This record gives sequence, C-alpha cells and structure tokens, in this order.
Amino acid sequence: MFMKQEKDWWKRAVIYQVYPRSFQDSNGDGIGDIQGLIGRLPYLEKLGIDCIWLSPVCRSPQDDNGYDISDYQDIDPMFGSLEDMEQLLAEAERHGIGILMDLVLNHSSDEHRWFQEALKGRENPYHDYYVWRDGAEGEYPNDMRSVFGGPAWQWVPELQQYYFHQFSVKQPDLNWENPKVRREIYDMIHWWLDKGVAGFRLDVIDQIAKDPELKVTCNGPRLHEFIRELSRETFQKGHYLTVGEAWGADVERAKLYSAPDGSEFSMVFQFEHICLDQIPGKEKWDLAPLPFLKLKAVLAKWQTELYGCGWNSLFWNNHDLPRIVSRWGNDGEYREESAKMLALLLHGMQGTPFIYQGEELGMTNVRFRPEEYRDIETVNLYRERLEAGYSQESVMESIYAKSRDNARTPMQWDDSENAGFTGGTPWIQVNPNYREINAAKQVEDPGSVWSFYRKLIEFRKRYSVLAEGRFALLCREDPRVFAYTRETTEEKLLVICNFFGEETDCPAECLAVYDDAEAQQGMELLLSNYSDNGKGHGRERLRPYEARMYYFQK
Repeated sequence: MFMKQEKDWWKRAVIYQVYPRSFQDSNGDGIGDIQGLIGRLPYLEKLGIDCIWLSPVCRSPQDDNGYDISDYQDIDPMFGSLEDMEQLLAEAERHGIGILMDLVLNHSSDEHRWFQEALKGRENPYHDYYVWRDGAEGEYPNDMRSVFGGPAWQWVPELQQYYFHQFSVKQPDLNWENPKVRREIYDMIHWWLDKGVAGFRLDVIDQIAKDPELKVTCNGPRLHEFIRELSRETFQKGHYLTVGEAWGADVERAKLYSAPDGSEFSMVFQFEHICLDQIPGKEKWDLAPLPFLKLKAVLAKWQTELYGCGWNSLFWNNHDLPRIVSRWGNDGEYREESAKMLALLLHGMQGTPFIYQGEELGMTNVRFRPEEYRDIETVNLYRERLEAGYSQESVMESIYAKSRDNARTPMQWDDSENAGFTGGTPWIQVNPNYREINAAKQVEDPGSVWSFYRKLIEFRKRYSVLAEGRFALLCREDPRVFAYTRETTEEKLLVICNFFGEETDCPAECLAVYDDAEAQQGMELLLSNYSDNGKGHGRERLRPYEARMYYFQK
C-alpha cells in the first residue's frame, strides 16, 4: 500500500495530473482508460513524479466529464473495472508512485442511487440528502444561476419542489447539513483508503456549506466545521495527501485549509494568480492582457504570507484551464523557451508543484471548428453568446483562448496516427501539431522541454531550499523581469526570468544578489533554458523568455 511514512512527505513531492479520457487508450475505442495509464507508468517514473492526480474515473453518465458521479465505489466502464483500478494502485506502487483520487463531494449525479431514491417522495430517507425548496413551476425560489448557465434550480413536478444545482442540472448538490450524508461520505473515503490510495484532491470543496436562502455557495458559514470533521474522521488516520480545491480562497482562509496541524488538508489549490487576465466584473471569457506586475505581487503574497503557517499548490495548468504556453508564453517562435521559463519560475517557489499531462512537452492550445468542441461549458457559451448578439468571430476568439477543451485534447505520445493515443477514433480530435510536439521526440533529447521538467523535479528532491527556503521578490516594479530569491540558513537560490519575447537588461537588484554570493563563495548556474547554458550575452542581458536558476551553499 502506497503511503509515505514521513508526516509531510508531500512537501518535496511533485504531482502529475492525468485526465484519463485523454491520456492513453488501450482498447481502441478512442477513450483513454486505466489500462492505458498502467502502460505509461514507466514514462511517469522516468519523469520522476511522486503521485498521479487521477481525474474522476468513478461510474458516471459523463454529463460533466466524470464530475457527475453516480457510484463513488465503482469505476466507469469507459475507463475499465474496479479490478483495473486495483491493478493500477498496485502497479503504481511498484513504480514508486501514489494515486491521488479526484473526489467530488459537493454534488452527485442525478443518476446516483441516493438521488433516484430522493425522487420517490418527500418522506423517503434519501430525500434530505439533497437541497430542496417548495415552489410553483416557473417561480424559482430565487434568482441564483448555475455555473454552466441557466437557473440553479430544477423543477420536479412529481414532488412540487425544486432541487438546487450549482453546476449542471444533472449534478444536484448534496446536503451537507444532513449528518447521514456526511457519514456516507466518510465510509466511502475509508473504503478507498483501504484500497491503497495516497489521498484525494477535493473538487470545489469550498462550496459544500452552501446556503441558498442567503444566496451563498462559496465559503458558507459551516464550511470549516464540516472540513475539520471530514479530516478528523478520515484523513488524519494516516499520512495522506489532501488537496482542497478552493476557488474562493484568500490567504487567511488558506491558512485554515492548510494549517500545519493537519486539521483540514495538506494544501490548498487556489486560483487567484490564474484569474488575473480576467476583466473585473466580467465573465472569464472576456479577454484581457495579463497584468504582469499584479501577477508578481499575487504570487509573492502567497509565497510570503503562507510561509511557516500553510502550504500552497503550484500550478499553471489543469483540466479546466487553457495551456499556459499559449496563454502567457509564446506557442510559436519561442514555444520551448517560454515553456521552460514558465516551468522554472513556478518550480523554484515554495509549495507542491502540479504538472498537467502534456505540460512537460510544451503542448499548446487548439483551434477547432465550433462543432468539434465537447466541453459542456464551451458548448453552452457558444450558444448563449450567439443568442445574445455576439459575433461568431469574437465568440470563437474567446473559445480559442480559454476553452477547457484546450487542455483535453489527447496526450501527444509520438508522430504516428492520432499521436499514439488510440488505434481508433479519438473522442476529441488530436491537436494537429502532434507531429512536432510529442513525447517520443523529447524523452531522449537532453535539451527538450521534457528533460527540463525532469531536472526541476530532480532538484526538488535534492535541494532543501526548494521546500524550506524563505521567498523574497526582487525588482518588484520591473515591467519585464520576474526574479526572486529562496533562502535558508545553509542555501540560497536566485531565479531570474524574462517573462516576455524581447531582450531586456538584467535588473541591477538581481546582479547585486549574484555579486554578493560570488564574493562569498561562488554562485553556480543550476539551470538555464538556453542551450549555451545562459552565456549568450553574459549576466547583464536577458534574451527572449530567458530563465536562469542560480544556487550557492553558504
């Protein structure tokens, strides 16, 4: 059974997220599956990761790509069987890799047995497992909206009631006020822990304590009470890794989520940095340039204010986000340089790094035709905006930039048909650039994006300063350079990144740190994203997207 013996083992770990539908198909049906993942474990072991965050594989009608679970204790047939899952746990352990399950506790599928029972009548013991309100058809309890569009209430004529759903109409919200619901959840979690999972990533966990009367969905009044009970009843029974996804987290809430006493979770998965290119007061689909100085300030805030009293996750990508090299890097002329720069910038910080499948290859966004998109949010957005009078061109530009399907195209393994993902017809098209960007071209190339990520993962285990060092932001007002130091009593790191595609001067503040260390003992260049190892223009100039990591031992 995979379970690290050290209490905080995850502070030196690197997590790799697998979106199983798009990772590797083993049976030719065009959908990735558990056996496909098992076959790729040697690849992940070679990369050096410690844990796989496995996006939902539980039984589901797949209305929201598995985040609508109809049976928490079974595997969806599209991915395989429970026996396949048990084999994955055993095989992953043999490769030194743990499995982090994606646990959806805010809602279930409307096809879950509990909800089917709830529909049978108000007196049914399962009715109170969900959130209901009396009313009349067409007269909603209030004006709350679903994240995916439309009202957050669905009428059930047989009961003369509405049920509440924050997401799809097929994802009714669970009623955490009911202690029987909580007990069912705890028993299910223990069932998975007994099978050997390393822990859980908890989907939209900050929304479980909703109060529709107050129109509160996030950070409800009993949220931390619920989470502490959950942790006490389950996760605190061993050294498990737990990640709380919290879109509504600020630093003070994050200190509660990730307190060193382990009373809630191991770490928080918060999104403040990744939402900065949204227009305030507008939807995420409305495009805006990245406010670079604010990005520096936000990342620095989380680094400094959680130091010693909490723990953060580090990420640029996941299954809900566009590819970072297309979003804030350059997916054309400087794709490799910018992909490496973004990796070095993030992996030099304190927290647990998360790599989303294909990120280690520098995979990019895709530009599909409207009918080729599969994501429910994207499909709804396209329809609603056209109906609202937006031009098709403007709608598609938003989708090209931010659709969740950018992250869900199949993993690019090689340059064979369908990128080596499937021998059948893929459930969603492969990005056409797979012949140039694929794992087979990169794994044995010491200068590839993949090899760069492997070095960063290796450094996290080798240098204590990456887990323990205090962060200090440098050149805060520089409009092009992101630079910082990490420091313990014994080690020091200097990270310098030109975030943009034009040459620029290396700031004097960075050169002063280098010169001070050089005068003491010498500062070693650990890593650079240019093939000449950072010697292009000397220390004084930075080339487009140039990134350097220096190290010295005191």
